[in-house]
Amino acid sequence: MHDVLALSGTQQARLIREGAISSFDLISAHLARIDEVNPSLNAAVEILCESALRSARDVDVRKPDTPLAGVPFSVKDSIEVAGTVCSAGTLGYRNNPRSAQDATLVAKLRAAGGIPIARTNLPDLLFAFESDNLIFGRTNNPYDLARTSGGSSGGEAALIAVCGSPFGLGSDAAGSVRLPAHYCGIAALKPTSGRLARTGHVPPAGGWIETLWQIGPMARRVEDLCTMMSILLGPDGIDHAVVPMPLATDATLAKLRVAFFTDNGILAADADTKLTVDAAARALADFVQSVDERRPPMIERSYDLEMEMLGVDGGDGLRFFAESIGSFQTHPLLEAWLGKLTRYRTDVAGFAKFWSTLDAFRAAMHGFLSNYDALLSPVSFGPAVPHGKSTNNEIFPGFSYTMTHNLTGWPAAVVRCGTSREGLPIGVQIAAAPWREDIVLAVAEFLESACGGWQPPAV
Repeated sequence: MHDVLALSGTQQARLIREGAISSFDLISAHLARIDEVNPSLNAAVEILCESALRSARDVDVRKPDTPLAGVPFSVKDSIEVAGTVCSAGTLGYRNNPRSAQDATLVAKLRAAGGIPIARTNLPDLLFAFESDNLIFGRTNNPYDLARTSGGSSGGEAALIAVCGSPFGLGSDAAGSVRLPAHYCGIAALKPTSGRLARTGHVPPAGGWIETLWQIGPMARRVEDLCTMMSILLGPDGIDHAVVPMPLATDATLAKLRVAFFTDNGILAADADTKLTVDAAARALADFVQSVDERRPPMIERSYDLEMEMLGVDGGDGLRFFAESIGSFQTHPLLEAWLGKLTRYRTDVAGFAKFWSTLDAFRAAMHGFLSNYDALLSPVSFGPAVPHGKSTNNEIFPGFSYTMTHNLTGWPAAVVRCGTSREGLPIGVQIAAAPWREDIVLAVAEFLESACGGWQPPAV
């Protein structure tokens, strides 16, 4: 069964449909794996043992003809799962009542036959590039326990990387599904802004950062990202920002014009990351129309623009929200974030000037797409950093590579394409025009095959 755990969830579902394995045995094997690895990783904060086994027995009896029937999935602890406490990693929500219903996307995966198996760790109120909080503590990287798994969907990435779950859901406002995927060597997708319903996320959607973030799928294999996207699509009549846009399916690798870069003008990628992105671009060269080393205009503004949008009020709104729910004590990583936002406080005139600059940035980035269909880049300046170092001034701006595509709203995927000298995963980020998830997934699937994709950690 250990070999089965390493398969994609799509393949696991196929084996269940064919009668080669039972859902009960598959769920039991995943639960045993979580018991084995979680003491060292601290990735799962709640294991849904009884409900998962009960659902598995039901699948084995009814044999429903659904795409994910009998396969487990995990969920970041900011996305509601019926019957569980959604804490968002913050003290004020620690004793919340259990959720009465699933978040929209959890309900969609459940309707497709998926079985929730665990809730996963994250930073306090999601605000950190490390997954550490005052309720559950920190999540360790499965390739080096002294390093972080990333944030804010770090528990999710770590659990998937060690085969505790085949796939799951995270959320992303500055890189929070893509950075953990990069750090933990798995695949992930931040869909186009407005693509998927965020109903049932804590904190909820709304406010001036509305266009920055999305819930996104995470998995070991790109195949599962494709399977999940076909299931997760569509408005729910509650999240007003969701656009009922069909998923494009006509991406043709041979017709793609690809650009790549390894220095965004903010913090250049380290040597191993540069080699990995260069190698990914070379791997593509013989299979696409063209590959050019070129950086989009204004991309060097990504860091300041993201921080200006998050910090227009100097962090007061986030502080007020935390205190309004009873989180009067917050994690030092969140405090460090709030400290960084202070300098971006502005008035109405300053906010108008910021919005004008943001419009120019988006226009310049979209203009770049008149010559290119896909854009390859680092996910961050380097692989996973040691615990507690993500907010250091010499490191933090390196997270701007993912921030770019929160500002544009473009879809962006991550897939492992290399390994650092220390044995740490290195991912490559692939972005494309709005609504062209098919392009980023097609390129990601090719690079996964050409460059190796997920590799099992020693844990």
